[in-house]
Amino acid sequence: MRSGARTGPIGSSAGARREAPSRLAERGGTFTTVPTTTSHPPRYSATPRRRRAALLAAGASLLLPLAAAAPALAVPAPGPSGSPAVSPGASATPGKPADGKAKPPPKQPPAKMSTVGGELLGRPGPQVQLGPGAPELPRELSGNSWLVADAETGDILAANNAHWRLPPASTLKMLFADTVLPRFPKDKKHEVRPSDMEGMGEGSSQVGMKEGQTYSVHDMWMGVFLRSGNDAVHVLSAMNGGVAKTVRDMQEHADELQAEDTHVVTPDGYDAEGQVSSAYDLTLFARSGLQKADFREYCSTARTQFPDEDHPGRTKEIVNTNRLLTGQDGVTAYKGMAGVKNGSTTNAGNTFTGVAQHDGKKLLVTVMNPEIKERNQVYKETQLLLDWGFEAVGHVKPVGVLVPPKGGFPADKGAGTSGQSSQGAQAAVTGGGDGMWTAVGLTGGALAVLAVAGFFVNRRHPLPERAARRRPGHAAPPKNPQNPPKE
Repeated sequence: MRSGARTGPIGSSAGARREAPSRLAERGGTFTTVPTTTSHPPRYSATPRRRRAALLAAGASLLLPLAAAAPALAVPAPGPSGSPAVSPGASATPGKPADGKAKPPPKQPPAKMSTVGGELLGRPGPQVQLGPGAPELPRELSGNSWLVADAETGDILAANNAHWRLPPASTLKMLFADTVLPRFPKDKKHEVRPSDMEGMGEGSSQVGMKEGQTYSVHDMWMGVFLRSGNDAVHVLSAMNGGVAKTVRDMQEHADELQAEDTHVVTPDGYDAEGQVSSAYDLTLFARSGLQKADFREYCSTARTQFPDEDHPGRTKEIVNTNRLLTGQDGVTAYKGMAGVKNGSTTNAGNTFTGVAQHDGKKLLVTVMNPEIKERNQVYKETQLLLDWGFEAVGHVKPVGVLVPPKGGFPADKGAGTSGQSSQGAQAAVTGGGDGMWTAVGLTGGALAVLAVAGFFVNRRHPLPERAARRRPGHAAPPKNPQNPPKE
């Protein structure tokens, strides 16, 4: 687990972190192989009935022997109990937000969407190309949009309405961080002025910043990532020249990343008329953000100290509200989870983007607005997709690829090796970055460390993906009880 202190990974010796042979490394991937500290038995048995039953268990799986891929097919997702497939937008429409500006998302995905990254990604419904030995897609998926990608190659293993333009909630903060984070040194201090937090949405999640108090940039980014603090976002936006300028900067950066589904209206992801993104674009933002060592540090931090607004000179502990990282509220921490960003608003429902590693395999998953409205459903579906993906690697033909920025990833000093996707749709990407991407595993409740693995980014290779997540932070109770805190 990453704590607020800038220390190395906890729970593993130097010897335990030695590199092991990896097929992905041989393919020119960016991550060194890190041995997994726990073993997870395969969740998919030889029979479909047992496969379906196993989907209800927790834990990640190991990859089965590789086999050749079969011809493409698009597989409709059955309903939660084996019933016919449920239309991605068939359930009740989310309520109108407190600000009264944003409209609820459409009930059905467009018949044709963007084909950035591959033709199959422009089709509505689940897209997967199963090969011999590939597990079936989980039957319990209800997300309006979701995507599973190989974090080494950028290959998309499966997707559902990947380019459906939907409200993103606080997962949009990944784009905010990727845009603004490089502009200020982390030790820079700023005294909060009354104008800094003007215009913040009603019921916004907050980390607890106070006018007249001074905070470091490092503190503010911890507030953004751990508590999804809209107050921290607005203060950083003020430092960047104001909300309007920051929104323009974010849109320009989204365009550079080829995130063509994204229209930015607010820097924090709060519901606003016309503000949309997609599972594909959110994955691109995570991918770009994890090129940056500071981004990796912040998004992988489980808990840290933050200045106490009620007691100047003292600090309080803040805990990351991503439940798959820390294990909270009945959700068991996902072993190997490393860096996340979650979100929730009236229109967006629950959204989530994150990454995990097991035995040299690294996957990135994005889930937007599950139709099943059970508590923690977005985390449950993310776990199912991660478990499926760890078994599916090498047994499916990619349905698309995560494209690089228009100008390629910026190369760190000493970087020089470029790589290409297996589909040929991804241009050569040079980059990587200094720093470490830490996989963590925690028990629920006590938050005891169970499993820790280090993600060491090799500066000589391309890094095509990242992860980040957020959740509601210390927010004052919303004035309208029908509306949860807006992230």
